[in-house]
Amino acid sequence: MIYLFYGTDVAKTRAKTFAWIAAARVKEPNLTYIRLSREDVTPAALENAALSGGLFTKRLLILIDDPFPSAQRKVSEQDENEDDSEDPAHSVLETYLEPLAASDNAILILAPKLTAAKAKKLGTQTTLEYVFNLPPGEAADRGFNGNLVNALATKNREKLWLEISRALRRGDAPEMLHGLLQWKARDLISAGGRAWKPEESRRLSLTLIALLQDSRRGGLDLSLSLERFALSI
Repeated sequence: MIYLFYGTDVAKTRAKTFAWIAAARVKEPNLTYIRLSREDVTPAALENAALSGGLFTKRLLILIDDPFPSAQRKVSEQDENEDDSEDPAHSVLETYLEPLAASDNAILILAPKLTAAKAKKLGTQTTLEYVFNLPPGEAADRGFNGNLVNALATKNREKLWLEISRALRRGDAPEMLHGLLQWKARDLISAGGRAWKPEESRRLSLTLIALLQDSRRGGLDLSLSLERFALSI
């Protein structure tokens, strides 16, 4: 089963996705939650997502977080009929849409700013679609916890720790915060930044990936890991 979350309101799209995940885990506590970032979208990962689970194993709840590079651009800058078939992540994910849709596992695709053409393609295999667009006339690049990502971009450890702590107290899911930080790390790799050298940006991304993997394996709680990470940059 595929559930698609998209829309020009990036903040609301992400927030609603993680609220859906939290509600699903309360409703079905035995669900095993896995988040796949763009770098994790491989044939092996998608085969596992489609085929794992069954009589003797737990059902999976899998979030495929922002898999399309084009989703980072403003929709207004993109041809609605543009085909991103050259993107490896796009090609792999599209190949596996049918088995993912047929799976008993819950597969969430979070793709803010998805174009209408892309949404139509994905929509042929989705169980439900959730669309969160900004009101007409409102800027499409409205920040989504801009203080958090800016603190990482400027390598301000004290401010980053403070923003993570504030977000956790507001009830934001640690997985959501990790997703934003990982997104910013990828952005630093591709676009660069004054505070981060290219090799540092790559190490930052790998550190965040390892942090999440360690948490999944039963290491330090993800929320505590994020706070420790903030003070380590």
